[in-house]
Amino acid sequence: MIVATRSAPHQASGDRGDILTIYRDRTWNQFKHLQQGFENVRGIRLSFYRGTIEILMPGQAHELFKSIIGILIETFLLDRGIEFTPTGSATQELAGIAALEADESYQIGDFRLSIEVNFTSGDVSKLDRYQILGINEVWLWEDGVLDVYQLGNDGYTQVSHSSIPALASLDLLVLTECIAAGETSRVDAVQRLRAAHPI
Repeated sequence: MIVATRSAPHQASGDRGDILTIYRDRTWNQFKHLQQGFENVRGIRLSFYRGTIEILMPGQAHELFKSIIGILIETFLLDRGIEFTPTGSATQELAGIAALEADESYQIGDFRLSIEVNFTSGDVSKLDRYQILGINEVWLWEDGVLDVYQLGNDGYTQVSHSSIPALASLDLLVLTECIAAGETSRVDAVQRLRAAHPI
């Protein structure tokens, strides 16, 4: 992924196709104006956090992995008859402070889950943004590893299983293997998930 700062904003393709542009020292009004300009552009992810605007144009691999993770989560929930609301990359915001568009997101009962795919070093500052927004769990997929962060009184803590009741029995090590398998076969990924989690 290529990063551009305010002094030299530009866009260039990274080795997995993602393009990230960063503008610093910007206002919330500037962000909202930019957001309006992109409202009819598909696939662009915009975020704002304490004066920094990020514009991500995800590559094909990015979109593939976020979709695989979504397919597997939805399969797990649907197989168990659990209702949920897929909220995708809908903007989550706290006016003037933070706005995010996750790669995938869900409302599962009273719990909110956001999923991020990273192809470079993990951006822990994203957790600060999600904390301000009160997102119960954030799942970060990076370099073949799935890290799960649970929101508590002192911020996010990395955990070994989901604290969302509907997902608590989901084996995250198996899920990680299924996500990797899904790069070549979505059918195989779903079959592996179901075999490891019989109803």
